[in-house]
Amino acid sequence: MDKLSLEKSFEHKRRSGIKAAVVLIILLLFLIVVSSNLGKANLGFMDVIKIIIGNIFHQETLYEGIKGAYVSIVWDIRLPRILTAVIVGAGLAASGAVFQSLLMNPLADSYTMGISTGAAFGASIAIFLNLFVLSFQIPVILFSFIGALLTLVLVMSIANVKGYLNSSNMIIAGIIVSSILSAGISFIKSISGEGVSAIVNWLMGNLASRSWNHVQLGFLVVVFSLIVCMYYAEDLNLMSVGEKEARNLGVDVQRTRIMLMVFGSMITAACVSIAGIISFIGLIVPHMLRFLIGSDNRKIIPLSALMGGLLLLSADTLIRFALDVEIPVGILTTLLGGPFFIYIFVKKNRTLF
Repeated sequence: MDKLSLEKSFEHKRRSGIKAAVVLIILLLFLIVVSSNLGKANLGFMDVIKIIIGNIFHQETLYEGIKGAYVSIVWDIRLPRILTAVIVGAGLAASGAVFQSLLMNPLADSYTMGISTGAAFGASIAIFLNLFVLSFQIPVILFSFIGALLTLVLVMSIANVKGYLNSSNMIIAGIIVSSILSAGISFIKSISGEGVSAIVNWLMGNLASRSWNHVQLGFLVVVFSLIVCMYYAEDLNLMSVGEKEARNLGVDVQRTRIMLMVFGSMITAACVSIAGIISFIGLIVPHMLRFLIGSDNRKIIPLSALMGGLLLLSADTLIRFALDVEIPVGILTTLLGGPFFIYIFVKKNRTLF
């Protein structure tokens, strides 16, 4: 292939990535407005738009003809939940893309590596202490991040064989550590007595009753971590070819791996701390995109974030609108993601990378 053909191919891929991003952004914005309109309150589509725009730009005259209760329902109840779903879905999908490329393993994500369980274990300890031991509230996200980080260190230590991290060993170590931590979570639940419902509801992956504090916290951590991951996306592409080749091209492999692992874990910790365990988003979305646009992490990571937000918001909207009872969205993602995990395990190989 000559130079002109390579340039044309690169330009085509670049444009396809931009088109995909534009389409996903439009779909995501449309779904946010539609989801804000769904519910028992009798609100029109344009009323919802007026409420959202009016509150964003502090123009109360835009919605002055709408009942105050309806304004509160949209702005204080529905929209925080919707944006939390977008942020959590975006974070989990993007971190899954990072872990899969970093380990060159299609089965890798924060859930299968045990990082989600570690974050959940840390958060469960924080919830238990807040309920039964301490007279003051400790930040759940701090314990969640500590749990995720310690789990990452433990998994990497177990998987390290003669100074080399094998991706298969990472997955196996993640499963082992996750099983142990799951037992720890069960122990915390067993000694929580009547307060166990608070931990159980949170662990199942629930987006109900989210507030603007959850949105702000998740947005800051996830966006900052995504920016860091995007900064290392080109190095991650080179590492996917081979560590030796990456070193020859000037990539600090050890530093890049640590940075991506830490900030990928930070994303997971933030998502788990505000929404509980929502599994398989990080496994499904990157694969869907690789089938469509290839494996360039400069496109895969941001597009995974957009599609992950769209997918989780769609799942939560379906549960909220179609069912009369409140079912944690983590249950639905597991029901959908479990068969997909089996499919990937049986049918796929590492030619995706």
